[in-house]
Amino acid sequence: MIAPFNALRAARAHATNIIAPPYDVVTTEEARQRANGKPKNFLHVSRAEIDFPAGTDSHTAEIYDRAAQNLRALIDSGAMLRCPGQSYFVYRMRMMSGHSQTGLACGASLAAYAAGGIRRHELTRPDKEDDRVKHMAALNAQTGPVLLAHRPDRALAAALDAVTQRDTAPEIDVEAEDGVHHTLWSVDDGDAQRTIQNAADKLEALYIADGHHRSAAAARVAATGGDAAQRFLAVIFPSSQLLILAYNRIVRDLGPLDEAEFLTRLESSFIVAPADAPVRPDHSTQIGLCLKSGWRRLEPRNPVAKDAPVLERLDVSLLTDSILQPLLNIGDPRTDPRLDFVGGSDAPERIEALVQCGDAAAGFTLFATTMDDLMAVSDAGEIMPPKSTWFEPKLADGLIAHLID
Repeated sequence: MIAPFNALRAARAHATNIIAPPYDVVTTEEARQRANGKPKNFLHVSRAEIDFPAGTDSHTAEIYDRAAQNLRALIDSGAMLRCPGQSYFVYRMRMMSGHSQTGLACGASLAAYAAGGIRRHELTRPDKEDDRVKHMAALNAQTGPVLLAHRPDRALAAALDAVTQRDTAPEIDVEAEDGVHHTLWSVDDGDAQRTIQNAADKLEALYIADGHHRSAAAARVAATGGDAAQRFLAVIFPSSQLLILAYNRIVRDLGPLDEAEFLTRLESSFIVAPADAPVRPDHSTQIGLCLKSGWRRLEPRNPVAKDAPVLERLDVSLLTDSILQPLLNIGDPRTDPRLDFVGGSDAPERIEALVQCGDAAAGFTLFATTMDDLMAVSDAGEIMPPKSTWFEPKLADGLIAHLID
């Protein structure tokens, strides 16, 4: 399912200037501010609209062409280096909290993705998938790694540990603006690659944790590409090391309802209790609700049975099936413009700010989906509601890329 890949990596001396957050966790304006005065920052590649006046359509050919020009400039200047052969990288992320996870950067097989060996748990938004297709095609590269999970494997863990304990310095060792430390060791010698390959080949399945749009886009680009395009850039981690958080929701308006009517309708299915502070649900089935008038805790009057199918037991399904669709008439959550998603550890506070300033009419905080549930849904061939999970820390953009030319 995985193999070494045609890697492009940040040069050690330039990694601090290049490293950037994933393209899809910052707005255009946030990207513009982060990259201001930093010509080598990778946001000039992943969000090239920041090089144009505010309000410029980010999906025009001119934007994708500029992204390609900016990537070539990084290569031509020596800030990013083409690896001479196909490589693996051991990739470690360490947060200020002490959380650490160590995985393997690799080329993941699109044939395995199509056959179900690399398993999905959500559908994509067509506009976002189209954006990544155009970006990859313009750059002849995949620049945003997909986060994949696998069930813990001792042999693979030992092989990666052996690489991190070598006497040689890592190729990249850099701290991002959010305090997360990113370290990458290159694995380009035959014996180490074979040891890793033998262990990885025994993995039963890989699970897309974060990056459904990037992997789907890579599959579309592969249809017109050569051998290198038949794999997509990924980093695989044992599921036991992943830190999974809730992916919360906001709605722009309550439709024809006012707050009082909405609360009255909620009370037929939920016990509604006021809360003095932003609600971070501490158990499954509890939902936090933020309205202009304040926070509430919601508990279902008739919880789903514990032996129900896993998809029915997910908190995102409870919210969708009991509130968003029947009470607020939210249609397809992938495309409905009234619905948006807020992830991250500070999501409750950001939701409250959006509601209080009028950018949202209501916000919902959820208990996090577990990795066991994610893998169970994927194994069953089921699909979760979109944006059901949020993972931290985020893989960085700009440290490694997969060349598909």
